[in-house]
Amino acid sequence: MNQQAKPSKRRRARECTVQALYSWFVSQNTPEKVELDFVTDEKNIKGADLPYFRKLFHGTVDNLDVLEELFAPYLDRPISELGMIERAILACATYELRFVEDVPYKVVINEAIEVTKTFGAEDSHKYINGVLDKLAPQLGRK
Repeated sequence: MNQQAKPSKRRRARECTVQALYSWFVSQNTPEKVELDFVTDEKNIKGADLPYFRKLFHGTVDNLDVLEELFAPYLDRPISELGMIERAILACATYELRFVEDVPYKVVINEAIEVTKTFGAEDSHKYINGVLDKLAPQLGRK
């Protein structure tokens, strides 16, 4: 692996959110248990903006149905056929686009692409980009 710059605290928070959402989808534990398990293991949360992680994780969990309704029209398949990582990334990014107005939409989309390159299937970042690029104007973010 080549030496890359350390990711920003916010990117780490986004990565952690995607990992915690994935864990929640798979385990079906309560969000509180998933968060507790995640943050009590120091290596999971290392380098992350912890308050931003909590905001993204709980905001995404609490609004998941609304978020999925927002991005679903831009998918080429049912949500149930998305990979869980891609579903988590789209949900988290849609939360930021809809509810976090101080983060520019281009930053949200770029961060989602970078997180997808780290955790998603090969070339899935292109799919994520396409969906979010169509969604942003519908949320008044473009």
